[in-house]
Amino acid sequence: MNSNQNRVNLSPVAQIAWTDPAPADLCGRVISALESGDVIFFPDLRFETTPREQRVFSPSIVGSSKNVSFDPASRKIACEAASEEDRGCLSEMLGRFNSQAAALVNSLLPAYRGRVTQGRASFRPVEIAGRKSSWRKDDTRLHVDAFPSNPVQGRRILRVFTNVNLEGRPRTWRVGERFAELAARFASSLRAPFPGITAALRLFHLTKSRRSAYDAMMLQLHDRMKSDDAYQSASPQTTVDFPAGATWMAFTDQVTHAAMAGQYQLEQTFLLPVAAMEDEQKSPLRTLERVKGRPLV
Repeated sequence: MNSNQNRVNLSPVAQIAWTDPAPADLCGRVISALESGDVIFFPDLRFETTPREQRVFSPSIVGSSKNVSFDPASRKIACEAASEEDRGCLSEMLGRFNSQAAALVNSLLPAYRGRVTQGRASFRPVEIAGRKSSWRKDDTRLHVDAFPSNPVQGRRILRVFTNVNLEGRPRTWRVGERFAELAARFASSLRAPFPGITAALRLFHLTKSRRSAYDAMMLQLHDRMKSDDAYQSASPQTTVDFPAGATWMAFTDQVTHAAMAGQYQLEQTFLLPVAAMEDEQKSPLRTLERVKGRPLV
């Protein structure tokens, strides 16, 4: 991985288990790297699937969707194409992955304990390369994550990924420039929403909560990046292959990334208040507030 300070770096962590306590010095290094915008890479942290669960390893399981969604709170699966038996397999697999990902975050990021909220887990059985979609939904284009219907109001988006490809194929990403450089590049095109827009979105149930100025700007940033062909081809970037059996973790609201190829991935989302960070000045919220010169939540 290129070590240029203006690009996202890969920080490898070897010999770690999902549930074992992590040494304090390792925890400190991982939190510092995460908050600086690195991708934490666990080359040997494999998520084991059972033969029964492997029956759902087919793109047909999702129908016209691109993933299976699992709500840890309700234990419900969102996958209309799956049979009842397949839904049971998916629920078992995603429920176990949710538990192990949560244990990893709890062990490796002790400063965040009690502050992290679990979001949805997902299973992505569809090959990324060649999948047709609009430019806005095309995850092979560099972007940072932002949620259109579920505003985060400044909270961080932390995600744990694992490659469960049974054929040994890697998950290929591109990673780009640091968030500070990204924000400076697009700052002049980011605007706060017009008065009344936020209330209207909430009134017509287009958002689940209030969309802050920060949320609006992050959505604009997501779209500006994806729609800019010159940025996609010429901006600083590096290709990374995550092998089958590997796991990785990142603040995906901060890491510029694009998923280029790969099939069969598990993913768990967590939300973290900015105030829970060891250095909240590194957050996208505080970075955009400095660039725009005003509070955004």
